[in-house]
Amino acid sequence: MNGINLKTNSPQQTKLIAKLLAREILSKKLKAKLALVLALSGNLGGGKTTFARGFLRGAGIRKKITSPTFVVIKNYKLQNTNHKNIYHIDCYRLKTAKEILNLGLKGVLANQENIILIEWPEKVKKYLPKNYILIKFKHRKKENERIVIIKMNPHTKRVVGKIN
Repeated sequence: MNGINLKTNSPQQTKLIAKLLAREILSKKLKAKLALVLALSGNLGGGKTTFARGFLRGAGIRKKITSPTFVVIKNYKLQNTNHKNIYHIDCYRLKTAKEILNLGLKGVLANQENIILIEWPEKVKKYLPKNYILIKFKHRKKENERIVIIKMNPHTKRVVGKIN
């Protein structure tokens, strides 16, 4: 699996990468049987929620965007796109992977009109489709510097297109 490595020096740059990725994804007519999943992986404070906020803004969401840390799942309706919803899921507080099923993950995954941004995906990996897009966040020595790694597989290459 190859990847794109992008360096950011501020939360604004991280949001910009996410915004561009959202616009690229929403501009494509995808032929999928399941939801499109972006698995956001990294340490606490790594940039996952910042990225999710940028992605949601890039998708046209204008209302206040808050972390789903305590509610686990938030749904945002999309207008005028091939996708109808973006679900932002934060699995950090889950004790077991099975808890996510009680919150309706199977139904959300089964709908190809959904995009799912999932933080801490390693906690529920066994329930994710095999063609998810893995986005890793790594801290660098400087406080705001991050490396954002978008892992590529054949499906990801078609979706990501010209982001790099």
